Amino acid sequence: MSDLIVKAAVKDEIEDYNVAADFYDALNEEVAELLADAAERAEANDRKTVQPRDL
Repeated sequence: MSDLIVKAAVKDEIEDYNVAADFYDALNEEVAELLADAAERAEANDRKTVQPRDL
């Protein structure tokens, strides 16, 4: 699976906290699942464009 998140951006967003190395993998998996669900919803609605409402 490719990286869907940018580690530096995550670290910048929660700069007051340390980030465990395996957190990035877990976050990447969550994002991948979110994208897959959004694509399925778009397809179920006969669209090829994923829109914010698909989230």
